[in-house]
Amino acid sequence: MSKENFFIAQIGRTIGLWGDLKLHLHTDFPEQFKVGQSYSTSRGDLTIAKIDFKRGIVCFRGYESIDSAKRLTNLKLYATKTQTKEACTLKEGEHFWFDVIGCRVDEAGRDLGVVEDIQRLAETDYLSIKTDSSLVEQGLPKQFLVPYIERYVIKTDIQEGVVFVKDAIDILEAS
Repeated sequence: MSKENFFIAQIGRTIGLWGDLKLHLHTDFPEQFKVGQSYSTSRGDLTIAKIDFKRGIVCFRGYESIDSAKRLTNLKLYATKTQTKEACTLKEGEHFWFDVIGCRVDEAGRDLGVVEDIQRLAETDYLSIKTDSSLVEQGLPKQFLVPYIERYVIKTDIQEGVVFVKDAIDILEAS
């Protein structure tokens, strides 16, 4: 998969006799899964023929029998940034992870580093920050985590590529 594609779901075991498969979501936007929508996999594109969110199952065009559907078990589904942005609706103040990754982290005008990744631990998202080299030279850790919650994140400005934080330097120093 290219770097432009993002992992959003994994196909599980077959259910019943008609090509239904368990769908394990790895996204906060289940609404992007619709009949007729196609997703990339390591074996080419798959198009949804039917989906039942209550039962957590999906069926793909061309794989409507149990034997053909079994070949899809454990495949991962991927979407592009463009596809994700078109299919998902963000609420005020929400951002896609891929837009936050790469942003600088600023605390009161001080550059703390760059968001390298976002990790979800329990119910909380954490910014995984690669510490600015000037701070590493001062003996601080090369990487640290900051909870992506109001207590620490003041504002995220995707246009400017900056996450404004408070008290994150305390986390870095305690890491």
